[in-house]
Amino acid sequence: MKHPFTALIMAICITFPTLADELSVKEDAPTRYVVKEGDTLWDISKLYLSSPWQWQTLWKQNPQLGDPNLIYPGDVLVLGHDAQGKPMITLAKGVKKLSPTARVVVQKSTAIPTLPAALIEPLLAFEQALSEDDLTDLPFILGANHNVKLATQGHLLYIKGDLEQYAHYGIYSVEDRYVDPDSQETLAYEANLVGTARVLDTGNTAQGKPATVKVETAKREIKPNDILMPISQGQSFSVQFSMLRPSHPVEGEIISSDNKLREFGATTVVVLNLGRQHNVQEGHILDISKRSPKVIEGSKGPRYVEDASRLEKLSSSIGELFSTSSSKNNAVWNMPEEKIGELMIFKVYDKVSYALVTSALQPIRIGDSVSIN
Repeated sequence: MKHPFTALIMAICITFPTLADELSVKEDAPTRYVVKEGDTLWDISKLYLSSPWQWQTLWKQNPQLGDPNLIYPGDVLVLGHDAQGKPMITLAKGVKKLSPTARVVVQKSTAIPTLPAALIEPLLAFEQALSEDDLTDLPFILGANHNVKLATQGHLLYIKGDLEQYAHYGIYSVEDRYVDPDSQETLAYEANLVGTARVLDTGNTAQGKPATVKVETAKREIKPNDILMPISQGQSFSVQFSMLRPSHPVEGEIISSDNKLREFGATTVVVLNLGRQHNVQEGHILDISKRSPKVIEGSKGPRYVEDASRLEKLSSSIGELFSTSSSKNNAVWNMPEEKIGELMIFKVYDKVSYALVTSALQPIRIGDSVSIN
C-alpha cells in the first residue's frame, strides 16, 4: 500500500557543469544524511551533485550497493571515497545499536519517489494522452436519467458500448489535442478523469440497448460524449524510476504545459513531442534550450528583428528574414540556442511524454527545444 508523501519542492536554479560526464561532488555535500519521509531521490541527488542525474554513477562506484533508485526513509547515506580516491556513497540500512551486538531493522515503508509525488501523481492518476486508435470503439456517454447537460454524483448515465457487469469505470473528458509544431500531426488527445462509475446494466449495442452506469464520484461536471475506460486502465505508472541521460541523440520540443500559461518555471509539468517511438523512457533527463533573438545588421547597425525599422524588415523577404540568407542591404544573423534548464520525463506514451521541469535559469515557453547538449 502506498504511503502518502509530503512533497519537498525546491525550485532552485542550478549551475550547469562544463563537463557533463565528469562526476563532481559538491563541496558542501553532507558526509552523512538520513533519508526522511517527504524526501525525493532528485532532492537528495541535488545535495551531492550539481547534475543530479549522475546519481547512478556516484552510487555505482560502490559495487556492494543494490538499486540506487530504491531508497527508504530511515536509510543512512554516507559519502566516502574508494581506493582510487573516487567519491562513492555507502548505505547503512537503519541499524539500531543493541548491546552488545547490532540488529538490522527491516524497512516497512515504501521507497521514496524519484520526483515530488504531489506534483506528478495527479498527472499519473487523472490524465492520459490517447491516440486516435485508443479512442476508437471506446464506450461513451449518450445521456443521463435527468434532462441535464451536465451530470454529477448519483446520476444514472446511459452508455453506447458493452460494459462488464458491476465493473468500475473511469469517466474521461477528451479535451486538447497535442499537435506536432512541425508536421501539424495530431500526436495524442488530452483526456482528463472527471469521475468514476459502476455498471448497473451491461447493455447490448447490437440490440440497440445502452448500458447503464451510476456515477459514484465526480471531480467536475460530466457531459455527453465523455468516454469510459476500466478504472485501472492506464494507471500502471510508477513514481520510482532510474534517472539517466539517453544514450542516443534526442531532439524535440515542449508542446504544452499543465498550467496552460505562456511562461513557466521549475516544478511545472510539460508535454513533449517525444514518446516511445523516439526511444525515450521514464527517468530520462533532457536539457531545455532557447534560441537567442535574431539580429538584422542594417544601415543603423545590428538590431533585434522586433526592434528593426519597417524599412529594414521590408528590404528583406520573409524567407530571407527567417533563414541564414541576407539581402543586399541587410544581413540576418541567426543566433545559437542556449541551455536554460533541465527536465525529467516521468510518463511516456507512443508519441508524447510528460516531464517535470527540474531547473530553470529563465522563464520557459511552449516551443523551447529539448535535447542532450
